[in-house]
Amino acid sequence: MLRQRIITALWLIPIVLGAIFLLSANVFAWVLVPVFLIAAKEWGSFIDPSCNVTQWSFTATLGLLLIALNLAVPIDVLWFKGQLHPMYLAIITIGVFWWIVSSVLVFSFPKSAKIWKDSPMLKSMFGQLTLIPCFASLIALKSLSSNVHPYYGGVLVFLVMLVVWATDTGAYFAGRKLGKHKLMPSVSPAKTLEGLVGGLITTMVVVAGIMYVAPEQELGLLIVVTLVTALASAFGDLSESMFKRAANIKDSGSILPGHGGVLDRIDSLTAALPVFTFIYITLWM
Repeated sequence: MLRQRIITALWLIPIVLGAIFLLSANVFAWVLVPVFLIAAKEWGSFIDPSCNVTQWSFTATLGLLLIALNLAVPIDVLWFKGQLHPMYLAIITIGVFWWIVSSVLVFSFPKSAKIWKDSPMLKSMFGQLTLIPCFASLIALKSLSSNVHPYYGGVLVFLVMLVVWATDTGAYFAGRKLGKHKLMPSVSPAKTLEGLVGGLITTMVVVAGIMYVAPEQELGLLIVVTLVTALASAFGDLSESMFKRAANIKDSGSILPGHGGVLDRIDSLTAALPVFTFIYITLWM
């Protein structure tokens, strides 16, 4: 399993980095659509693991929404005088509120499942609230540019990914070595409080790297934004675990050998990206 994970990572990481830094924002926006369609199909199994019609209808609906968003707000009008298009801003803001609600659902699981477990409509809505703001956040960040740094938007996307990777890596090793207190055993039995703390501490490596490259950044704000983004990523992971547990599914898919499905790889990002983008727009710009 570890060998498969390493092999998959070795070819996946260059593809992801190439898309972030080498593709134009317009091409990037359309390349994301099939990736999110795969994620949507996997979410469809959370809605009803035994019904292909439900899974494909959710996938088709989400695909139409993403295509409509790309057509309604072209890249060249996404940013105007430093202001994000109102439609994108609304989607990202709704995404942040969804993650607050989702965190409440995670904290109160399995009691909260009584509300949504048997409701395909609610689980479909949760899927849209999870995937569409993530999609919008990726495009919003990627399309940001600077006269000084043409890869500015790509760097922001990469930084969010670094925070997520640092959180996951730190949590994994700290959990293995020090983990004693279960974080949320009803949602994800393997995760520990020590692992979460270790993951948050590890993100300070990213902060140190940013301060080294761009020492003009305000250290206190950078630490707070990094920790909030890292916490959001942890709850994104827990949220997907909650929906998988309710559907009695181990992995969201099998398209990535050793890693599971697309959702298993982007679960943390679905929360981290909207939260970071919202904070960046409201506090940093």
